[in-house]
Amino acid sequence: MPQIVEKWLHREPVPASHRNSHRAEQVEIFRHTCWVRITLPSGTACEIDTSVKDPRMGLIIAPDIFSLRPLYDDLVKRLATEWQMAVCAVEPFPGLNLGPEIEPRFAAVSSLDDANHLRDLHEAADALGTAEVGLIGFCMGGMYCFKSARSNRFKKIVSFYGMIKIPDGWKSATQEEPLEFLKNGNADRVLAIIGGKDHYTPPSDVAELVKLNVRAQIYRDAEHAFAHDASRPAHRAQDAADAFGRAEAWLTD
Repeated sequence: MPQIVEKWLHREPVPASHRNSHRAEQVEIFRHTCWVRITLPSGTACEIDTSVKDPRMGLIIAPDIFSLRPLYDDLVKRLATEWQMAVCAVEPFPGLNLGPEIEPRFAAVSSLDDANHLRDLHEAADALGTAEVGLIGFCMGGMYCFKSARSNRFKKIVSFYGMIKIPDGWKSATQEEPLEFLKNGNADRVLAIIGGKDHYTPPSDVAELVKLNVRAQIYRDAEHAFAHDASRPAHRAQDAADAFGRAEAWLTD
């Protein structure tokens, strides 16, 4: 059972009649009405929003290399509200204090263990308490979306510009190639959002995805990370809106 470690905005007491419940024994005696930071059984931090009554489904977000931050706090809340889902974003570098620069983060990816990371995505799915759960990820998180295709836990998966082949600086004994997961998994459940000018997803790699029955949506003039962060120079508002619309339709189909 995940533990609530930080609360945001309004909170109200749980009625006394519920204070002896199994859930109340393991979290603070408060019912959240917005979004909260939780800790999974593994010890990994997540941002979660389960404020929507009768959600259509659950949704896990696998963040980019820059981890949980206000961008994902806002995205969790926005997708929960707009898509009417229970949503949880999972910290990709648990226990590491890597700072804001990309160099130490890029160097740390090779130390990540696929088994541990995929376990965290599954534990987050369990925390949502919904019958069906989808998965969406960005950049490095998109790579883990491809790797999650081997699991039956996720109804549908959307990878936003995820690495199809592991970059040289990330390769290690604990990092299996995404294509191997797709070859032995549910590739037909995966939608890949691709920028036509993204050096992480060259046409030859995209062709291998398509051969495995992954659905690829290519935005010809887009570069890497064009959709999820409006502060990036590569952001393309019209393409981003279209991509998120396609993602929602794919997840809920």
